[in-house]
Amino acid sequence: MFPGFSRIVEERIRRAQKRGDFKNLSGSGKPLVFEDDSLVPEELRLAYKILRNADCLPPEIELKKQIARTEDLLKGMRDTAEKYRVLKKLNFLIMKLNTLRSTSVEFEMPQRYVSRVIERIDNSQGKT
Repeated sequence: MFPGFSRIVEERIRRAQKRGDFKNLSGSGKPLVFEDDSLVPEELRLAYKILRNADCLPPEIELKKQIARTEDLLKGMRDTAEKYRVLKKLNFLIMKLNTLRSTSVEFEMPQRYVSRVIERIDNSQGKT
């Protein structure tokens, strides 16, 4: 810091206290709540806090939310052509999520077309 800067800051804080600027602050008189960030590497903590305060999500979490919204949209659809279009979008989002992860294929999220293909094969063979 600059020399004397801390004295200036302290003086401004004292003046603000005398004026009563700190009296009706939200959370006044309540204990501070510290978030447990012990699992986050120390060099990333500040960056994560800034992103969290700005309501920014990691790409993986954002994609999971988008997948959930698309699945909800798909549930209420009646039009087959529109359902197919949304299902393609859903499979693309799942594929994108799986490529972001650097894990084994066993842990990938399955795409959503397998049951539909089996259903169509069963219907074409006369099974219900």
